[in-house]
Amino acid sequence: MKISIVKEADPQESRVAITPDTTRRLINKGFAVHVESKAGLLSSFTDSEYEAAGASIHKKRTTLFSETNIILSVRRPDKSVKEFPEGIILICLLDPFDQEAALVKLAAKKTRAFAMELMPRVTRAQTMDVLSSQANLAGYQAVLEATNAFTKALPMMMTAGGTIPAAKVFIMGAGVAGLQAIATARRLGAIVTATDVRPASKEQVESLGAKFIAVEDEEFRSAETSSGYAKEMSDEYKIKQADLVSKHIAKQDIVITTALIPGRPAPILVSESMINSMPSGSVIVDMAVERGGNCESSELGKVINVNNVQVVGYPNLAGRIPSTASSLYARNLASFIEVIIRDENGALGIHLDDELAKATLVTDQGKIVNSQFSNQDKVPQQPDDFSSSKNRGAGQPKTVGAQNEEKVIDNSGVNIGNTKNEEKD
Repeated sequence: MKISIVKEADPQESRVAITPDTTRRLINKGFAVHVESKAGLLSSFTDSEYEAAGASIHKKRTTLFSETNIILSVRRPDKSVKEFPEGIILICLLDPFDQEAALVKLAAKKTRAFAMELMPRVTRAQTMDVLSSQANLAGYQAVLEATNAFTKALPMMMTAGGTIPAAKVFIMGAGVAGLQAIATARRLGAIVTATDVRPASKEQVESLGAKFIAVEDEEFRSAETSSGYAKEMSDEYKIKQADLVSKHIAKQDIVITTALIPGRPAPILVSESMINSMPSGSVIVDMAVERGGNCESSELGKVINVNNVQVVGYPNLAGRIPSTASSLYARNLASFIEVIIRDENGALGIHLDDELAKATLVTDQGKIVNSQFSNQDKVPQQPDDFSSSKNRGAGQPKTVGAQNEEKVIDNSGVNIGNTKNEEKD
């Protein structure tokens, strides 16, 4: 069975879907691996390294795609779909929300397209969880970007010339990205605080040595559902929490925001008035900038100065450390391939009856088969990747049974809370 890896077309994407190590792993499982020339160069993997691992290198797409069975990529390879052989398997970050035209093109080619971002959060899928692996790195990199933009040192230093106070860092969202940001900022010696809509996250934040910021009244303590999501809070509580956060931000040197809502524009967490209240020289890193941003003033791909506060809006933070990010992503894909394609009597066969395959399969046999996207009227609206759109009001939450559910997740997909508005009889 032939696996082909394409060079990413998006100039913003520096990651690659396979590494020399995972090439050896897949070849040992019986696959033939074919890599487009220079596909791994931005991640510091050369063609010669892939060849040494047993891969074949192709300079032309015609030979790369000839008789291929599986195509791997990081992002959805829209420009390559017309060159796809019919009936191939595509595994990537498909970004299927509000992408009917792209999904229809894949379906027209009878492509079996798997969206890795739809991977269920179950124990057996942990090695395939691309959102968590990339969010972890993004949280780390966000702190480094903030440190680079900040004009002061982070740790407290006692010198002959006097004492330098530690910088104050505030992390908004304690999912995978947020927790890694907390840990990284603590390692660098900062005084770290964090907030999250889930009461259970307080223990996680404090276990890393940070202080949890929230209005901890009875309503907050009973805010989490049995499934681990946060209930809708009262307007009175929201006002109190917003006031607390606003006053807290005014004292911070660095703020890192991580909140996303699946299929919708990112929620605003930091208003322009909050930015204006921050000390001169402060830094904000908006990890949700690709979905419109958590910060009212952030701009995609730019570092802008707002009242002498640096607002960092770099997309694809994990991609700024591409070698490590590619290594983790490639392992996630290899683990998934080993689950859905298994050896049967000496031949490799695909197992679409597996729960992980069912959850991630979006197009098959000429149709959009995933119920979340088969009727695009039900798909939440969101800005496209790498769009500077600030259309934050578009889209509606999905209806799940008798509940309207709005999940707030940290950057790259980990849940940091959920609002459920129970419908009344």
